[in-house]
Amino acid sequence: MSEHQKETDAISGVETTGHDWDGIKELNNPAPRWWLLVLYASIIWAIGYWVVYPAWPTLSGEGVRGGTEGSFGWTQYEQLKESQGEIVARKAAYLTRFENASFADIQKDEGLYEFAQAGGAAAFKDNCATCHGTGGAGGNGYPNLNDDDWLWGGSVDAIYQTIRFGIRSGDDEARFSEMPAFGDMLSADEISAIASFVVQDGTDDGAGAQAFADNCAACHGDTGTGMHELGAPNLMDAIWFYGGTKADVMAQIRKPRHGVMPAWEHRLDANTIRELAIYVHALGGGE
Repeated sequence: MSEHQKETDAISGVETTGHDWDGIKELNNPAPRWWLLVLYASIIWAIGYWVVYPAWPTLSGEGVRGGTEGSFGWTQYEQLKESQGEIVARKAAYLTRFENASFADIQKDEGLYEFAQAGGAAAFKDNCATCHGTGGAGGNGYPNLNDDDWLWGGSVDAIYQTIRFGIRSGDDEARFSEMPAFGDMLSADEISAIASFVVQDGTDDGAGAQAFADNCAACHGDTGTGMHELGAPNLMDAIWFYGGTKADVMAQIRKPRHGVMPAWEHRLDANTIRELAIYVHALGGGE
């Protein structure tokens, strides 16, 4: 019997297809009716889909993105526009109240506060997370916004001013402070003594304490706890901007590094900046 010669199976009485694999013959059974019904229904559904929804590309390039428009005229772009319209409408319901409310009023109003938090969180991820991290934890040279240590003050108003005008950004209203390079003014021993005094949280009452009082207290305070007015950091806590080892502190005393935060006033609208101020204030508990 040739490979393609058909025969009737003796057991089932069904004609074979003529295919034989090691004595196993394939029966020529018809496809199940339910399977054929599903197949035909799928074909009909597909044709209907092509008619009512945009599906086929066109050589003319007309229609939605160069394809057929479909009899329903539906597109994902229109659906997105409608969804965005709903979001804008919901936002508008709060926006007028938000614009006319003070920070204190917003913090007392649960709805406005949640509105500000949501907007601030989105703006933070888009604009601030690159430097401060997605969770605001910062890094070497970038402030941690989750603690309660603030160079320029941690009230909402203080944070708002910092975000709006920046730090050493070149804006006329920017926060500005600059630590002098003591490497040209103090000896290596004096710098070492001050670093030891600072790293030991002010417990050294010898040369380090005197050198600190003579050169550093004017900005950092007699006790080294810093001054918001000057943007001078607290040196008596365990929070360090450029590292807290003695070597790190000595390097900063010799030739200090000064970071720059951009002014966001010309990049973001006023409401977004206010939302960011409230969001950032909530990250670290504020002051």
